[in-house]
Parts: sequence; structure tokens; C-alpha cells
Amino acid sequence: MNLLRWVWTTLLALAGCALPISPLAPPTPDARLAPHLRLIGVAELSPGTEYGGTTLGGLSGIDYDAAQDAYLFISDARQPHVYTARLHYGAHGLDTPRFTGVHALLHASGQPFAPWWNLQPGMDRPDAEAVRWLPGARAFLWTSEGDFGRGFGPQLRAARADGSPVRALPLPASFTPTKKHGPRRNGTLEGLALTPDGHSAWLAMELPWKQDGDEATPANGGAPVRITQIDIASGRPLHQIAYQPDAVPRTRRLPGPQINGVSEILADGPHHLLVLERDYSAGAGFGARLYRIDTRMGSDTLALDALTPANHSVAPKTLVADLAALGLTPDNIEGMTWGAPLTQGAQGSGCVLVFVSDDNFNPAQVTQFIAAEYLPLRGGHERCATTSP
Repeated sequence: MNLLRWVWTTLLALAGCALPISPLAPPTPDARLAPHLRLIGVAELSPGTEYGGTTLGGLSGIDYDAAQDAYLFISDARQPHVYTARLHYGAHGLDTPRFTGVHALLHASGQPFAPWWNLQPGMDRPDAEAVRWLPGARAFLWTSEGDFGRGFGPQLRAARADGSPVRALPLPASFTPTKKHGPRRNGTLEGLALTPDGHSAWLAMELPWKQDGDEATPANGGAPVRITQIDIASGRPLHQIAYQPDAVPRTRRLPGPQINGVSEILADGPHHLLVLERDYSAGAGFGARLYRIDTRMGSDTLALDALTPANHSVAPKTLVADLAALGLTPDNIEGMTWGAPLTQGAQGSGCVLVFVSDDNFNPAQVTQFIAAEYLPLRGGHERCATTSP
């Protein structure tokens, strides 16, 4: 989700307040709220950092290819592109990424996507959000939340490593937004996960579909969001689960949004997903919590036009960590991947999760990279998961 307009609204409101502006202090680590993550390190890029003729920012998705020891980032810039980078960390520290390449994402016509000031008929202006390497890491899947104002719904596309198009994958008809049904604008395909065999993908909506109910508020978590498994070869939907987000954890302190939704998902073995919830409240800042779910539990909601409390059960979730409980102040965390494992885990795991934030090209934010050791859960796997089948 692009929070730029909302964040700028907050900044303007702050500018008009008589109260002094001061950053929120980092929280004290709390193992009770971070039972399965250990912070390795945090690195940040200053606003306006340049690379390859582009401004580094808007990093909404991340994936890792172990064979190349390289990370792939997708940017939701006005003309979307992907970056490659090296990222080094040890048991107790994370270096700033070293970027190694950048490629513009191209439309099916082979041309760059047109910017807002020169829109082209039949060409959407993507809002790029998630990226995952396909098996072999020669091509990747990427999502767009859509261009609703011009009649384009959410999109799932495949591209080669150089950004050139491979194909657009068909999405179920239920993903098409209408006045009263389907995804909400700016609340669609935020999360993307590949199954370990590389044959299917899970697609996570950020917000509930219109017919399913209201968005989260500080009073309650609102309606569930849908997470759908599709066959990559055909685009055929295979399974769908309902996931219940938390209530918005902080009440806004200024006029503006207060939201909570799913910003990313990641496979943790063949039957589990890690689900990242990202929240924002005007004047109170961002937050992020990570949960784990079993995709075999809860109802299959594919055939349900609308979700009601009586016609389905949600997938139960287990807290992995509230990122603030690691002793850091998370920014707008939107990307998550398995990284290179540690040679020897500090507490016996060695598995590493890497997170990245989308700074919305806002000078009041930063691009933030977080590396954390993933500690064993009951029923977890002995080997580290991977995002590269």
C-alpha cells in the first residue's frame, strides 16, 4: 500500500501543531512479544540515495537467491523497477546493502510503463508490491495493486531477470473490483509467497474484500482478508483461506489514517506461511507483527462470495514476533524473505529473515533493512526454509 499521501498529510498536520516534534524512542526489547526472533542488525539508507540513475526508495518487496547469493528488490516508483544487491550479516551485525544492478520493469509491449504525466491507452500504471524468484532464478513473479481509476485491477506478472515481460498470469474473476464486490483500492496484492516446490503461489490481500466487511480499527480487527493459492502454470485457483488481522494497535494522535493489514507473506515449509501485519496510525507511527499459520487449518473460502462469521473459520495464527519488541522502531515494513543462513545460530537455528521498508520516497522516512534470526517453533522444520525452489 502506498502511504505517501497519508504520511504527507500527517507531516502537514504536525507542522501546524504547537506541540514540538520528536521521534518516538526505540522500545525496550521484550522477549515475551518476540519469542521466535532474535535481532541481528538494522541498516538504513538515507532519503534521496541514488543508484544507477534512480533514487533508491519505495522498496516494497524482497527475495533471495542462494545460488547467486543475491537479493532482489522491487520498487513501486512511478516507473517500477527491480534492483539486485549483496547483503552481508553475521551473528550480531548487518552491513548496508551493496547494490549491484537495476532494471526497469517493462509492459507486455516491451516498452517501459508510462508515467502518470504521459499515460498510454491500454497500459496500466502499476503499483508494484511483491516479488518472488521463480525456480532457477532466471525470472520472477511480481504483483501490482492495480490502477483502479483507469479500470485496471490487481495484476500478477512474470518477468525475466532484466525486467522484460514473460506473461501476465490470469487471476480469478473474484479479484476484479466492482462497486460493491472484490478488493479495495490500494488494499490488494501486497503479499506473495511461492510453495517450496515452485508449482503454486499464495496471494495475500492487504485489506478485506468489500463484501466481506469493514477494515480494522483500534476497536477490532475488522473482516478477515483472503489469501489465495493458485497454480502458476494455469492461474487456476486451488485453495483460499481467511486470515484475521489484529485491531489497529495504536489510536491516531493526529487527523489521518489508522490502518492495519497484511503487507507480506512467506512460505515456511510446504504447509505454513509467515504473515506480516503492518500498521500505521497518524502521529503514532508504524508497527509490524509477524505471525505463522498452517494453511491446512481453517475453512476453504474459495466458493464463498461473502464471508460472514457463520460460514467459515479463520486460520489460527501464532505470534512469531512484534518487531518493536526486538528493540527497534520499525518503519513501513513491506518486504520479507529468507536470507542466507548463519554459519552457527546463536540459539541453534541459523535461519535468517530479512525485512525491508518502503520509504514512500518521503524525506521523513528511511529505507530500513532488518535481519533477524528465526528461532525454532514447535512443529517447525530442522532446515531453514528458502524462497528459491
